[in-house]
Amino acid sequence: MTTVTDPHPDPAIVARLRAAGCVFAEDEARLIAEAATDADQLDELVAKRVSGLPLEPLIGWAEFCGLRIRVAPGVFVPRHRTEFLVEQAVALAAPDAVVLDLCCGAGAIGAAIASRVGDGVELVACDIEPAAVRSARENIEPRGTVHEGDLFDALPVSLRGRVDVLAVNAPYVPTEAIALMPPEARLYEPAVALDGGADGLAVQRRVAAEAAAWLAPGGSLLIETSGEQAARTAALFEEAGLLVRTVVSDEYDTTVVVATSSR
Repeated sequence: MTTVTDPHPDPAIVARLRAAGCVFAEDEARLIAEAATDADQLDELVAKRVSGLPLEPLIGWAEFCGLRIRVAPGVFVPRHRTEFLVEQAVALAAPDAVVLDLCCGAGAIGAAIASRVGDGVELVACDIEPAAVRSARENIEPRGTVHEGDLFDALPVSLRGRVDVLAVNAPYVPTEAIALMPPEARLYEPAVALDGGADGLAVQRRVAAEAAAWLAPGGSLLIETSGEQAARTAALFEEAGLLVRTVVSDEYDTTVVVATSSR
């Protein structure tokens, strides 16, 4: 068997991964070998991947905006499409911005924004899922602070009215559509990170109801949504008194609603 330090993936491992339906079998074989400490662990990791476990929790990290984001089993894996939200947020963030990563998961969005804007950013993140909070703390602290709790209830009152950039990747998949998601998501990621309620907008409604009070004058909220839901997402934040625009990326195949405080 090829040693775990060999940069060339073992053809037998590549074949096993390819037979299991892994599209990027060679890349995955290389990453799994990098994560393994010995041949026995390599065999164990390959077997788990072949059985259907997602790659990122197996190797312990996900690539996002050029960063290695620590991801533990049972934590939502950041998607590359969300990098578009980061790009939009960075364009709005001053060097000393207060940045809030709401529904932060592993903290990928907040970590990426802070890495691109600079050390002057005051970074805060929160999530309701304990495993996600643990991963987020690995990725964000001591650079920023991570709180555990339900949306804005998790945050210190001192943050109210001070947030310049509020980045949100709240769940927006309609409950019935979760059964149609890839097994790596629906079987191995927490339902709380996927389920947006009957129409996919349940959590977005709750965010919209309170967001304006947490934004600084001129501050902006950015929230990922689907193309089909974008008009309804925008309406939620317009009804909350925010100035709304929608930005779409064909490259990332994603849609982001930007809602700005008019104060």
